[in-house]
Amino acid sequence: MDDSVLNSIEPKDIIAVLGKGSEFEGKLTFDGVVRLDGIFEGRVFSGGTLIIGENAKVEAEIEVPTVVIQGKVTGNISASNCVELHSPAVLVGNVVTGSLYMQKGVVFNGSTQMGEIEPPRHAPTPD
Repeated sequence: MDDSVLNSIEPKDIIAVLGKGSEFEGKLTFDGVVRLDGIFEGRVFSGGTLIIGENAKVEAEIEVPTVVIQGKVTGNISASNCVELHSPAVLVGNVVTGSLYMQKGVVFNGSTQMGEIEPPRHAPTPD
């Protein structure tokens, strides 16, 4: 039985998509489930779930409860619930999370710290 977050999300659950061929730079905040399939650079802060699709290229500091990665990510991740890395994901950065799932074929260059961490409570102060 596969209890992956990715398999439990229905298309109707996704509230926003940055589609393939799109580029965005800045700070992304949201509630619910957001999917990135384009190019994103900046910061992501949310109380929801972030899905980084197979075609996505993300360079960001990410602080969300749950993140699912299939694409390429450069940056540090803090996820109070879990981080899922699905092939062909490439992650270069450090991860702090409650739980880590990694499929065969994933590339992960960084460090991992696991255990209970506080979920995000409010938006970070501007840079």
